[in-house]
Amino acid sequence: MSGQTIDPQTLLAALPPLAPGGPVLEGRLAAAWAFLRAAALAAGPGRVAVAWTGGKDSTLALWLWRAVLAEVAPGARPRAVNLDTGCKFPQVLAFRDALAEAWGVDLHVARPGVDLEAYPVAVDKVACCRDLKVRPLAGAVAALDIAVLITGVRADEHPARAARPAAEAHADPPHLRLAPLWHFGEFDIWAATLDHGLPCCALYGQGYRSLGCVPCTALPDPGAGERSGRDQDKERHMEALRSLGYF
Repeated sequence: MSGQTIDPQTLLAALPPLAPGGPVLEGRLAAAWAFLRAAALAAGPGRVAVAWTGGKDSTLALWLWRAVLAEVAPGARPRAVNLDTGCKFPQVLAFRDALAEAWGVDLHVARPGVDLEAYPVAVDKVACCRDLKVRPLAGAVAALDIAVLITGVRADEHPARAARPAAEAHADPPHLRLAPLWHFGEFDIWAATLDHGLPCCALYGQGYRSLGCVPCTALPDPGAGERSGRDQDKERHMEALRSLGYF
């Protein structure tokens, strides 16, 4: 199907709803796997990619997509898009590169088209995420002819994410965005990671629970939420960022 225009709304209509999978972890993983398999059959596995940050959630999503590919397109390499804003933790980049090689990932790194030495990083959080993340992502989706983009987004992370569906059509560029881990909680992610022996970035062992760019990421407050270490000014603008095309 490469090169053919696929209407995201048509793809959306072809997918079954994402089942919660029940309270048992393996049931949730099976429901997420079935959701991705339906997307692969609807769009063609070559038109699917994972938005892989190197974080725990999108790494689990990438692992699930590899499992789907092993059935529907044996021998195919999983495609992944990584946004390297120029402000990422070096530990995240090292983990990304090592795992991409180990898992045979067809990795595409998208970078912003700005001069970071002159750019006012993290001053205006909405503008910064738009320029360093949203625009490079849109460019990669268009250039790589991606019809379905898989993310590691979870509904419980933020109210702005909980208000959106697990499958969402985007118009610019046209593609369908899927969140197969929608019904997972942070505990589910770590349980699946440990149960299946998945690797993770070393920063988690230092106490980080959510990884973003260096200027907007800190250790979480004791007893606070998973994203308490994220810049709270940016967190307050999550709905505006989502409207621009942010995850």
